[in-house]
Amino acid sequence: MEPIQVVGIGLLDEQEKSIANKLVNEYYQKISRELKNTVSVTIHIKTHTKGGKRKKFDVRVKVSAPTRIFESQESDWDLARTLHKVFKNMERQIKHRLHSD
Repeated sequence: MEPIQVVGIGLLDEQEKSIANKLVNEYYQKISRELKNTVSVTIHIKTHTKGGKRKKFDVRVKVSAPTRIFESQESDWDLARTLHKVFKNMERQIKHRLHSD
């Protein structure tokens, strides 16, 4: 299985794809370093439009480590901000679990 899997990347335009790929790769390195193990990351990106000019992004991240599965979800109008929020939430969960065990 690939370490990074992005579902729904086809819904994004070229600029959004480049932003998503850059941030996903950056945070993947941070998460794998934090867990000190091989992990697989699955990102689901959904877009919502209700007749307006803007898109709302719903991003769900699932990190599968050998011992645990971590999940996080965020929604926002800006893709980069949404990805930052969801990955910061994921990092917070991982740090919390590692320090409490």
